Amino acid sequence: MLDWFSKTKVDAVTTMLTEPFVHDFVRANIWHLRGRDIDLLVDTGMGIRPLAPEIDTPAGKPLLVVATHIHLDHVGSLHEFPLRAGPRHSAAYFNSMDDAVTYAHMFHDLDGAVSKLPAPGWKAADYKIPPASLTRTLDEGDTVDLGDRLFRVLHLPGHSPDSIALFDEADGLFFAGDAIYDAMLIDNLPDSDRSAYRRTMQRLLDLPIRIGHGGHGPSFDAKRLREIANGYLRRTDGIGA
Repeated sequence: MLDWFSKTKVDAVTTMLTEPFVHDFVRANIWHLRGRDIDLLVDTGMGIRPLAPEIDTPAGKPLLVVATHIHLDHVGSLHEFPLRAGPRHSAAYFNSMDDAVTYAHMFHDLDGAVSKLPAPGWKAADYKIPPASLTRTLDEGDTVDLGDRLFRVLHLPGHSPDSIALFDEADGLFFAGDAIYDAMLIDNLPDSDRSAYRRTMQRLLDLPIRIGHGGHGPSFDAKRLREIANGYLRRTDGIGA
């Protein structure tokens, strides 16, 4: 059987999963963090193969899944989990997962969508994201409490209008989603806003992070975050939304 997901143990409580056979444009990072009272899963990938069986959480321990935004590569398996949190800004759209909002239609015609078939007869043209109504909405200033770790929700639009991130102010751990990541930042989607993205980058320059785990690419420290943010600001100086 094809092992659809790769897993990397980052530290004693953190595991990163990704989908190595998915086109790199939509190959997102999935983060599992073990908390004292509740585990956290940040984003859920494409949903091409079931994700839930891959998440090692003790029986009876709650698992809160946070979608950082509603794009296809972050919400594909959200429906598999009972505790689903996501941005208040796009909450209503999770009820239908309309292709026009998730951009699932982009995957239908993506050349080389997968490098290996997940199942016999599978076709990218048939790809759909099941609805996954949120059980909790998150907005700027809200908190996510794992018992031994408290994350503050930051609303960081630009890549998408609904992008949120989770920041542990006590420890400096930052789950960034697509607000910032160590790869070419995408700011030309129909719902992207370069002016908002620039404001997000300026805000992030002052964020005292220790380590950032993004929606794509490798993890980064504060120095690298500043390099990415300043690089974006230089590239877009004078460019409107």
